[in-house]
Amino acid sequence: MKLYTNNDRFMVWQVKQLLEQHNIPCFIKNEFASGAMGELSPLDCQPEVWLNDASWQPRAEKLIAQMNTVMREEWVCPNCAETNGGNFEVCWQCGQEGQVDQ
Repeated sequence: MKLYTNNDRFMVWQVKQLLEQHNIPCFIKNEFASGAMGELSPLDCQPEVWLNDASWQPRAEKLIAQMNTVMREEWVCPNCAETNGGNFEVCWQCGQEGQVDQ
């Protein structure tokens, strides 16, 4: 069952790794299909994360939603007041650890 797709292969692999960390069996389909773009529709060439068993879908979707929420929220470093992207756990400016809500 198809669960997730994205043009960014890194994001597809990140979702696969997230699911595997939570013991959700999955695999990537169309991983190398980008070479066929032109002969195939671009939509048919996007990498996709598929579940081995549809019963895992609710849990998998919840994990992906949590990942997307964390990645989008920016935070301000309490040490240097630099704004950091939500995917940073350490301030890129001064190296202070930990996210702090704005």
